Amino acid sequence: MALGDINYYVLKPWTSPDELFHRTITDFLHEWARSDLATQREVVVVADRHSSRGHQIRSLLTRNGIPHAFHDRASSQGEAVLAHVGQGPSAGSATVWLPVLSGRVLVDPTDAEIVAAWGIPTSLAEDERDFDVVVVGAGPAGLAAAVYASSEGLRSLIVERESIGGQAGASSLIRNYLGFSRGLSGAELAQRGYQQAWVFGAHFLLTREVTSVRHDADRFALSIDDVGEVTARTVLLATGVSYRRLNIPELEALSGAGVFYGASVSEAQAMTGRCAVVIGGGNSAGQAALHLSRYARRVMLVVRASALSQGMSDYLSTELESAPGVEIRTGAEIVAGGGTGRLEYVVVRDRASGSDATVDADGLFVMIGAKPHTQWLPEEVRHDSGGFLSVGSDVSGEDWPLERAPFPYETSLPGLFAVGDVRSGSVKRVASAVGEGSVVVSQVHDFLQAPAQRHERPQESAAGMVPRT
Repeated sequence: MALGDINYYVLKPWTSPDELFHRTITDFLHEWARSDLATQREVVVVADRHSSRGHQIRSLLTRNGIPHAFHDRASSQGEAVLAHVGQGPSAGSATVWLPVLSGRVLVDPTDAEIVAAWGIPTSLAEDERDFDVVVVGAGPAGLAAAVYASSEGLRSLIVERESIGGQAGASSLIRNYLGFSRGLSGAELAQRGYQQAWVFGAHFLLTREVTSVRHDADRFALSIDDVGEVTARTVLLATGVSYRRLNIPELEALSGAGVFYGASVSEAQAMTGRCAVVIGGGNSAGQAALHLSRYARRVMLVVRASALSQGMSDYLSTELESAPGVEIRTGAEIVAGGGTGRLEYVVVRDRASGSDATVDADGLFVMIGAKPHTQWLPEEVRHDSGGFLSVGSDVSGEDWPLERAPFPYETSLPGLFAVGDVRSGSVKRVASAVGEGSVVVSQVHDFLQAPAQRHERPQESAAGMVPRT
């Protein structure tokens, strides 16, 4: 199993009936059914095969756990669907049909329209705009905080600008998360966390972005696009990070048309019999390469470091090195590429010799570096040189305005907390993000229950220091 020779095992039944055997086989069938293209789906998407918008919609549905099927507009299945719903072959760039919901048809819908049609909340009632805590970001850290905050009686709102699960939600298989011996996909983990928090009463806003936050008296005021303003006693930032761009013009022009940022699990089956290239040296890149190898004729993993062990877990690098369909290029980088209307090739450069090699590629999956989304925050929220937020003991001196010391996950703005990958010095692992998201809730409680400790530090005057009160 560690070498990837088998997927899992099942104990031979020795009694009848054997419910453990039945449950295990049912889990296998469930996973298979979700990836079987022949199965009828609750949502059907019709778009051009290499349409950037078509890719975005498939990714949105996959990461939010919405079962769906995709048909190329030019295929017989695509033409049949368009005819069935009364749409011509040139109707919009993407058509979304929801046969399970009275046959509703959406033509060129926004992300918010798609998830709202499925029943996922994207708006708030006017009388539901004040909360104990607003969590910005629904990755592992944000979802964990949502579960613990709502389960402990805090009125919680979670705002996510894209899809639940964050960067981890795009992982095809997380093998080293405690309690899941066969592993599970990032989307499945995110769905479980979302449902768990929702059952406890947490409020969610998906495909919405927090654009600003300010502190007024004892409340924070947050502006959310297309929703308006909400208020909260505390704010928890779990915005995570995004992959850095390649900044190669000819490849940026093909984004969504063969060039994808992130694992893009929704595109794996489209690589059947084709050539895929993955660039990145972390666990996400390794998981993507293994997942793609189930479908693609050839997968090349391009890593800048001289060895996989420099950025990847040992179990994953061992499995990659033994996978027959994966070619590993260490000490290399992508410097160019192109194609007519879609990606057809990339240029790989050996960093030691400087020699270039042109490689056939139908898909390029980019997972390099990490860039935090923090530029929208007010100036008083301190961060390091990379934009990651400073918290706890890293906030000191003039950066901290109160007499009391900051809580371990509190930023330089009292009552504003940060956890997960967006925090300076964080460990980029799902388990650590979940841990921080759960632990920070106790600090939020402490903040809410100790208003007497919030008074400002006395200011120095011309006559010296003002006595403390």
